[in-house]
Amino acid sequence: MRRTFGAHGHLIHDPATGLTHRAPRPAPPGRLTLDDRDVTTWPIAPPAKQNRSTPLSICWSPLVRCNLHCPQCLDDTSLPEAGRPERHRIAGVLADADILGIDISGGEPLLLPDLADLARTVTAGGKAALSVTTNGWHLARRADELAEVIDAIRVSLDGPDPHSHDTIRGAGSFTRAIDGIHAARAAGLTVQTQMVLMNSTKTHAQRAIDLAAHLGVGGVTFLQMLPIGAAADLTAEMLTDAEATDILNRLDAPPDLRVRLRSREAASGFTVIRADGRVWRNSPHAAQITGLRPLHQATDLTLTGKDGSA
Repeated sequence: MRRTFGAHGHLIHDPATGLTHRAPRPAPPGRLTLDDRDVTTWPIAPPAKQNRSTPLSICWSPLVRCNLHCPQCLDDTSLPEAGRPERHRIAGVLADADILGIDISGGEPLLLPDLADLARTVTAGGKAALSVTTNGWHLARRADELAEVIDAIRVSLDGPDPHSHDTIRGAGSFTRAIDGIHAARAAGLTVQTQMVLMNSTKTHAQRAIDLAAHLGVGGVTFLQMLPIGAAADLTAEMLTDAEATDILNRLDAPPDLRVRLRSREAASGFTVIRADGRVWRNSPHAAQITGLRPLHQATDLTLTGKDGSA
C-alpha cells in the first residue's frame, strides 16, 4: 500500500508506527508517498544517533481535556490550556519546522472542534507526516473528516476485550474505540493500535496482537509506561525494558502485522509541545519531563545535547 511518510535525505518517518527508517537512497525533503512494504524492510534509524539540530519527530498535545480518566496518563492536567488563536499559531510554527513527523495527542484531541483545521495548517508546510493519537471514543463520527487531513491514526486499547479495557478506561470505551477503528479503516485511514505495557496488562499482549490482526490494522505498538503525569503514582506497574522486550520476543504475530516496543530508553530526549505552548523534553530513560521554553519559532525546538537532549 502506498501512503504518506516524512522524508529528509536517507531518513523516512512512518506516521503510523512513529519509527524513522534509513532508506538506501536519499529522498527529497518533505511529505512523500512511498510503498510501505518497502519502508518496513529498511533499518531503523535511532533518533539519538542522528546528527540533527532538531528532533526527528515530536508529539503535540494542544489540550489537557479528556473524556476518560486513565490512571497511566502522561499528561499534566494542571497545565493551562492555550486557546484557539494560540493553537493555530503553534500549528503554523510546526508547519515551518524541520521535523519529519508530528503526532497530535492530548488529552483527547478529537474533543477539539478545530482539529482538522490544525492538521491542514501543519501539513500545509509540506514537511512533516501527521498522525493523531486518540482513545477512539469520538473516532467513528470524525473518521471521514480526519481521513482528508491526516496520514495515520493511533488508537489506544488497554485490553483486547470490553472487560479488560473498560476496567481501565471506563464503561463503553472499548466498543466506541472498536467502532472508531472500523470507521477509520472504511474512510481509508492507516490505523495503528497501541497498548501501555504494565504488570496489569502484560498478560493481554498476545490477545492484543490477535485483535489487531482481526481488525485488519497495520500494527500494534506496545508502550512502556513512563513515570510522568498521573502514571508517576503507578511505579508498581512498571516493567523494566528488559522485561518488556522479553514479553514481546515471546509473542506470535502474523508477518504482515508490525509489532513495536517503545521502550523507556527509546523515549529518552523525546520532545513534546504541551497545552501550555511550551517545549518539553524527556530526561534520559524518560524518568521525568522538563519544560524548557515557550515555542515562539521553529528554532525553539533546537537540540543542544549530543544525546538529543536540551
